[in-house]
Amino acid sequence: MCGVFGAFSRDGRPVLEDIYLGLFALQHRGQESAGLSWIEGGVARSIKGMGLVHNAISQGMVSSIPARAAIGHVRYSTCGDSILQNAQPLTINYAKGPVAIAHNGNLTNSGGIMRYLEDRGAIFQSTSDTEVILHLMAHQSHKMPLDALMDALRRIRGAFSLVVLLEDRLIAARDPWGFRPLIMGERDGVVYFSSESCALDMVGARPVRDVEPGEVIVVDRSSVSSLRIPVKPRRGFLCSFEFVYFARPDSVIDGISVYDARKNLGRRLAKRCPVKADLVAGMPDSGTVAALGYAEEARCPFEMAIVRNRYVGRTFIQPTQRVREAGVKVKLNPNPSVLSGKEVVVIDDSIVRGTTASRVVNLMRSAGASKVHLRIASPPVRFPCYYGIDTPSSEELAAARFDLDQLTEEVGADSLAYITQEDLLNAIGAPEGRLCTACFSGEYMEDDANGIDL
Repeated sequence: MCGVFGAFSRDGRPVLEDIYLGLFALQHRGQESAGLSWIEGGVARSIKGMGLVHNAISQGMVSSIPARAAIGHVRYSTCGDSILQNAQPLTINYAKGPVAIAHNGNLTNSGGIMRYLEDRGAIFQSTSDTEVILHLMAHQSHKMPLDALMDALRRIRGAFSLVVLLEDRLIAARDPWGFRPLIMGERDGVVYFSSESCALDMVGARPVRDVEPGEVIVVDRSSVSSLRIPVKPRRGFLCSFEFVYFARPDSVIDGISVYDARKNLGRRLAKRCPVKADLVAGMPDSGTVAALGYAEEARCPFEMAIVRNRYVGRTFIQPTQRVREAGVKVKLNPNPSVLSGKEVVVIDDSIVRGTTASRVVNLMRSAGASKVHLRIASPPVRFPCYYGIDTPSSEELAAARFDLDQLTEEVGADSLAYITQEDLLNAIGAPEGRLCTACFSGEYMEDDANGIDL
């Protein structure tokens, strides 16, 4: 999962500080690298680095650059290694001019396109699937840059929400299936695009509308225009995991409040999987809102039974299992004054690999909890995601390796229960046929990589 942010100022005011602030608001979507790009003197330029935004990008340098259009990116790797070469935005200066691109999602046919292009002389500088878009553009050098980009978007499959800089334009594009969110905002003549609405709040911009699936929005000094990618999918695939885990609770995605969705998930969890307990606790922070909904529905007090170290990042989106395990140990601490002698229901958003769940159950028992019941505000994650979540193999997924009783024993809980997929869909409230539930159901997009004319 990654975050993208773009800005275009029609009156020429500098926007790089806005990009910097927007990336701070999207930091939860990626902590491995961060970067921003702009075009100056006919050349695409960038500042990139590994780690968090404030480590990767010099705020002092950003404030001194008078760029009127820029894009930014925060990354955690689902395709390509966690190295500086893969940090985005990616930039090229080819025959038709400079291009910078930032991408959230995974391209499912990138391997085949890479081999096709390499057979024709392309030399890739990274292992990121995003680079295939730039090479597809470069191999259409007889076309103007926007036409070459549109042709490239026609050929790729999978999940992509993009912000792209051309010489004098900012482009935002969302794949025809609508996997990843992308929203447009505006403030005082500056047009913004962001992975989530919370980043628009950060820069004081008002949301205008979501970029539609299959839409390409082009912003220049005189206009904002809309184009369509000529691919017609059979149904939508907005990622349900955005509402379960990834997005910030204060964001709104395609008109749906993430906070409301998570609270509804908790309420349905209380109805589906009731258990007698003294208190309800949420796994910080992604389980907290669902825990509030559970507590309200169950009429059981909510307590801060687990305290999070705010200076430690997310454990699920760290690149290796060893780092994840170390992260859990320093990230979460039980509250003995709340837990001692109590029977507690712990609400978590999901169980992916099971690292955090088992560790927290052990921590709560060591703090004196008499019983620990684990309740999950999503269905079991049993299938790998190919669209931008770091679950590439069923071997890594706890619910794929164990049945419910075995998993309960594995994490050490007194009981374990999930909501159903029907509960999930009803809690989020998206139109029928709009949400992707592939990681829960194994139902992937049918028109994945077939019939592509390279």
